[in-house]
Amino acid sequence: MSLKPVKATILALAAALIFCETALAQSPEGIFRTDRVNALVLVVMFSVAVLLYTRWARQGKPLFLRKIAGLQAVEEAVGRATEMGRPVLYVPGIDELDQIETIAGVSILGRVAKITAQYETPLMVPVRYPLVYAACQEIVEQSYTEVGKRDWFDKDMVRYVAGEQFAFTANVNGYMMREHPATNIYMGAFFAESLLLAETGNAAGSIQIAGTAKPEQLPFFIAACDYTLMGEELYAASAYLSHEPVMLGGLKGQDFIKILIVIAVILGVILVTLNLGDTYLEVFESV
Repeated sequence: MSLKPVKATILALAAALIFCETALAQSPEGIFRTDRVNALVLVVMFSVAVLLYTRWARQGKPLFLRKIAGLQAVEEAVGRATEMGRPVLYVPGIDELDQIETIAGVSILGRVAKITAQYETPLMVPVRYPLVYAACQEIVEQSYTEVGKRDWFDKDMVRYVAGEQFAFTANVNGYMMREHPATNIYMGAFFAESLLLAETGNAAGSIQIAGTAKPEQLPFFIAACDYTLMGEELYAASAYLSHEPVMLGGLKGQDFIKILIVIAVILGVILVTLNLGDTYLEVFESV
């Protein structure tokens, strides 16, 4: 039997002990900051909630999710495109892959691609950055493979269009006016081009579903699109569409913590109004 794992464990414990002794010697307050216990409690509560909801989801227990009209309309919109024999246009935002909105848009693309594969509907995904191009192409190919439609996958479904913002917009708008896609889906980060895309799609007669977390762009999508996902609805869409236990657990865990925060705020307002909130506010000062 090799003694290397035992030696490694002993060395790790010795290093941990040395670290603790050094920390105690340098800090008169000790290793733990007692003024941050409230933050520790909040983290533990959130972790427990996420793990508990994830376990329930894996066990098949029904978890309530508020209906999002835009996501419920995705399959109907793709079905309309199929009936009309026209393509579906999906734009996963115009930002880089390291942005959370782009990740959410690419994730939703996987679900949309599965629906277009099942209905054998043409799909067009224009992208602005090379990394987003690679990720979208992989997601679409995997989605077609999972539903047994690998032969219907065409690598040209995902196209690198242009690296400049308005060159990208002009190219996509030209595609809308030439091909007249029956359904346009915009999910991700959008900026000044949001109204240009949405108005052109509206003029082309397409059903449009949009989602972004940019508050300044939401009015344009609301005015020109049939359905709009606002703010956190974009991030919840992946869990809503896929019903993956891990995603559902995270989503429900966040909702649980939000409820606790709202209750804490209401209680704090009442106590401060009655001039009884000094001790209560001290609990949250170091969070």
